[in-house]
Amino acid sequence: MLSTTSDHALRAVLVLARLYGQRPVRANEIAELTATPQNYLGKTLNALAKAGVVRSSRGPTGGFTLAQPPHLLTIAQVVDCFDEPRPQSRCMLGTSPCDPMRPCAAHASWTALKQAQRAPLANTTVDDLLHGRVVHYAAPTTVIAASPTSTAVAA
Repeated sequence: MLSTTSDHALRAVLVLARLYGQRPVRANEIAELTATPQNYLGKTLNALAKAGVVRSSRGPTGGFTLAQPPHLLTIAQVVDCFDEPRPQSRCMLGTSPCDPMRPCAAHASWTALKQAQRAPLANTTVDDLLHGRVVHYAAPTTVIAASPTSTAVAA
């Protein structure tokens, strides 16, 4: 579900969350704790800093810290730095351009599936993950019309 880079980024963020408010953590320490190659992790941490997920400071007491408390940082904010959600650019049925204004028969169902897949990332915080809290989500449901005279119902 996640790219390798997102996985390493999330692991690094969890290290920073464990030490939130205590001290900056150097990249080599995070690399060692997450079993990630240091050069690779350095680039990942720099991308997270550029996105505003982490802060970096230089010097003998420098390192990386979270830019916001772990209870405010969602998994999606970390993952989206590397695995951006992509809008649907093609019709699932391959017949013609498809969008909310001109939906194909599969559009509503596919949109609901994509939203249900993303909900856990968008609604779970780093603090939830760090403390093993499982947040349950009610997936949106869509009932597609069975006959041409019926209307679609979304709940």
